[in-house]
Amino acid sequence: MFKFLIDTDTWQEIYSSIRKNKMRTGITIIGVMWGIFLLVVLLGAAKGVENNFNRLFGDFATNSVFVWAQQTSKPFKGFQEGKGLTLKMSDLESIRNEIKGLEFVVPRHQTQALTVNKFKTGNFGVFGDYPEFDKVQKRNLVYGRFINDNDIKEKKKVCVIEEEIYKQLFDKDEYPIGQYIKINDINYNVVGMYKEGQIGSGGPQGNIHIPFTTFQQVYNRGDSVGWMMITGQPGFDITQIEADVKLLLKNLHNVHPKDNRAFGSFNLGKEIAKVTGFITGMQFLTWFVGIATLIAGVFAIGNILLITVKERTKEIGVRRALGAKPWEIKRQIIMESVFLTTVAGALGIIFGGIVLMIIDATLGQGPEPTLTNPTVDIPVILTAALTLIVLGTLIGLIPAQTAVSIRPIEALREE
Repeated sequence: MFKFLIDTDTWQEIYSSIRKNKMRTGITIIGVMWGIFLLVVLLGAAKGVENNFNRLFGDFATNSVFVWAQQTSKPFKGFQEGKGLTLKMSDLESIRNEIKGLEFVVPRHQTQALTVNKFKTGNFGVFGDYPEFDKVQKRNLVYGRFINDNDIKEKKKVCVIEEEIYKQLFDKDEYPIGQYIKINDINYNVVGMYKEGQIGSGGPQGNIHIPFTTFQQVYNRGDSVGWMMITGQPGFDITQIEADVKLLLKNLHNVHPKDNRAFGSFNLGKEIAKVTGFITGMQFLTWFVGIATLIAGVFAIGNILLITVKERTKEIGVRRALGAKPWEIKRQIIMESVFLTTVAGALGIIFGGIVLMIIDATLGQGPEPTLTNPTVDIPVILTAALTLIVLGTLIGLIPAQTAVSIRPIEALREE
């Protein structure tokens, strides 16, 4: 078989056949090339969307829900409509004890504060947080650490700053850890700095995190909670957890069971599920369109070879009369089919890769890219190429069988 592959006569015959039908061969190759080109570009674009989604939400625990208190919309148990509600630390304990499937229940506070370092100032978002927040929404630390349990216990005046704040308040190349900054005229020791986030930031100027207990003391918040972040354990429905939490809070705060305005929530897990479902559907559609186009192109190659066999009927008859065996005729035609599909596939992959590079250079750059690193995995490319070669071999069997089914004497009589 290997000897046949390197036989110059074999390749001369393939070249001669292609040269005789340049137009037909070119159109056929373009058809197959277009199929794998579409597959590569669409898969790359889908991967770019997925990467961009992970860039935006990768720091979050995806099965999370945010809950906060608002005002009632229905009178209940002697309380009038419009009663203001406030979450308490005791609510969190009740939620932890009574709701199943919880992984983290993290309280938070937020405010805006004037921040000063020497002669540089800025107005930034200040958050009161527990160490568990770093597990729910991961902080990509550049220097130092995040808030720890000792900070909470001792109500330390320490802070973790975002990279954007460092750029505004510190000199270039100045090491921030151990430095003091003033937040509303109170000195805080910087213990950590993290890279700027994508989603969940307090604005373009960045965030500052201080211990939750310190926030309560400094801003006189008592045992109140601004809002809570809740994550579910794997296998538990975050939508059901959301409903159970809100129902429990209504019971704890004497709110009408059908009051839908008393407690607000944002189900990140549900929203992310919608996006991931869209990405999965996009990938499925990409494979369907790409493979369907590939199959159509491969069938076109089969039709071209059938026409070629018809045109070469007399030549095949002469070869058979001179002693050529049927499998040699088959091998020749199958080889031509595989060659055409391989060339078309290689061109489609190359052009698809070039287009993805152009997309990355135009849409994948800047602070807010539309697509992030639109690429296709090598195993996927190899699988597509192997599938194309297998299809080319199978489709080549049809004209090959047609060629050897003609009796030599009848082929010689063909006009």
